[in-house]
Amino acid sequence: MTRYEPADSFETPRFSGVRTFMRLPHTRDLDNADAAVVGAPFDTGATFRVGARFGPEAIRSVSHLLRRHNPSLGVTIFDYLSVIDYGDVPVVPGYIEESYARIEEGLAPLHEAGVFPVVLGGDHSIALPELRAAARAHGPLALVQFDSHPDTWDAYFGVRHTHGTPFRRAVEEGLLDPSRSVQVGMRGSIYDERDWEDAREMGFDLVPTDEVRELGIPAVIERIRERVGEAKAYVSFDVDFVDPAYAPGTGTPEIGGFTSREAQELVRGLAGLEIVGCDVVEVAPAYDSPGQITALLAANIAHELLSLHALRKKSLG
Repeated sequence: MTRYEPADSFETPRFSGVRTFMRLPHTRDLDNADAAVVGAPFDTGATFRVGARFGPEAIRSVSHLLRRHNPSLGVTIFDYLSVIDYGDVPVVPGYIEESYARIEEGLAPLHEAGVFPVVLGGDHSIALPELRAAARAHGPLALVQFDSHPDTWDAYFGVRHTHGTPFRRAVEEGLLDPSRSVQVGMRGSIYDERDWEDAREMGFDLVPTDEVRELGIPAVIERIRERVGEAKAYVSFDVDFVDPAYAPGTGTPEIGGFTSREAQELVRGLAGLEIVGCDVVEVAPAYDSPGQITALLAANIAHELLSLHALRKKSLG
């Protein structure tokens, strides 16, 4: 088996070379891959500030700072995983349903081959075709969503597909098991109480930021773990989960959020769950700081998610 891993940064400096995620080989060789980083450069589903189509590019660029070993989880990713940068799935700018079809078909071969996808968005509307592709291979999934919005609206301006509707559609299509799913971090002003209550009535365990602060992060991690149990899970991380002081480059920021450190703690708390795919979405580089801190956050969350997969493979022998 050919093993794929990042270029050696002691041979060529990290600021050099083509901008793939973590300097991984850009290939579509699924036969020799355990995991693949995939871009989904689509933002036609955004309802306020657009620009997340440039998110995958920004995340890849800053990811060259990342290294092989995760000391907090005690795992060297590439000792256990052969990882590729698969490039981007095709999209049709301005046409959401056509893009959904292409994203789903672009991701389906990864799930069929047993390759763990880490999808870089793109706005959160891409979660629906992601879940369509994943559920084709794995059946209905538990969702672990880190976000400041539940994204369970029925429609926006009479349109059923936006970045605010994917998880309602996913439940309607039987892609998710809400009884195993949890949404963490909701906050900010909303149009009315139905914005959150609809998600709860659909069966999601919705944990607002205020409740996370009351319970504490360890208790919330335990709540997530109990909720998901032995189910196969999909993790969706919207960078607006994090406070705009740490992640300004996003389409619908909400103050009063989490630090980048707290985000890491929550993601690391998922260790041992059977995660079959994940995404990091809503990085809009045009609104990021000169230091690219939002893209840096997203790259690190993707690194944590790859680390979780490596850790699970390590534990299973």
